[in-house]
Amino acid sequence: MSLKAGIVGLPNVGKSTLFNAITKKNILAANYPFATIDPNVGMVTVPDERLQFLEDLYLPKSTVPTTFEFTDIAGLVKGASKGEGLGNKFLSHIREVDAIVEVVRCFDDPNITHVEGKTDPIRDMEIINVELILADLEIIENRLNKIVKKAETTKDKEAVAEVAVLTKAKENLEKNIPLRLVEFSEEEKALMKNFSFITLKPLIYVANVLEDDVVLGENDYTKLVSEYAKKEQAGVIVMCCKMESELSELNDDDKKLFLQELGINSSGLDRLIFATYSLLGLETFFTAGSDECRAWTFKKGANAKSCAGLIHSDIERGFIKAEVMSFDDLYTYKSELKVKEAGKLRLEGKDYLMQDGDIVYFRFNV
Repeated sequence: MSLKAGIVGLPNVGKSTLFNAITKKNILAANYPFATIDPNVGMVTVPDERLQFLEDLYLPKSTVPTTFEFTDIAGLVKGASKGEGLGNKFLSHIREVDAIVEVVRCFDDPNITHVEGKTDPIRDMEIINVELILADLEIIENRLNKIVKKAETTKDKEAVAEVAVLTKAKENLEKNIPLRLVEFSEEEKALMKNFSFITLKPLIYVANVLEDDVVLGENDYTKLVSEYAKKEQAGVIVMCCKMESELSELNDDDKKLFLQELGINSSGLDRLIFATYSLLGLETFFTAGSDECRAWTFKKGANAKSCAGLIHSDIERGFIKAEVMSFDDLYTYKSELKVKEAGKLRLEGKDYLMQDGDIVYFRFNV
């Protein structure tokens, strides 16, 4: 599963500090624009208490959590769509991700330079969102210039349909409406797929605050971000990226103790990972036994046969049946035998739609 999320934002808002926390890598997080020149890529482990339960129950030789990819992309500035800053390079990198995590500065600190002079989260969000809209508009206009004449002269059905959907997209973008908020049919989405439109990608905001605001969970700036995000049907995670980076250096016990002392149930980083995982439309199934307990990532709506292929292509090719029990049932009955005795173990065919938390044994023959 190669889906990835890209971390974006203006320079010096906390992107690289957040990435440090996510991957526990010490990349350059300097107090000047463009400290991150090339996108830094790292895999993040998805924390899942269910996997810990399976490990305690089966005592396997190995335990493998599920992961997905985060990319830290160089800071964007006003005029990026026209090549300002690292504009074209930034835009090419962001087109490659599946979801966007936009970091917004929600704190005042005279010691950290703000590229626009002072803290104003709405202005910052609009700078980025307008640049992304302009970048998509440029793609559309270039394509329409090439295809409109063909559609008019040949009446080619595919060309006519493409012109129609691109015109629809253009009209909305010109009203500052990102494409993810526009309703498209499945056929229209298929026609747009090859363009990698940035504003079509799902988005979540990270409101980066100072440590003192973490316990409160908000400040005047984050309230503005939340109101703005609500209009965009986007989520918001409030966190202190600096604190999360420091927390990532602690072991799990010390981290839990620190959070308990602050009166916080879960770290901002964990909440961001869960939110992004969901934003990408991802869910988890498990395989469990004495050799290995493992979490597998699948796209919501995938069937049993395609999920078998995530383990090995031979299992998908020779798929016979899937033995399935839900995690909740195993948690309740505490053993596979008792789950089976309770009639909760099921045999499912290749078209069974996998559910989050399914524990599966695939029967196959090749």
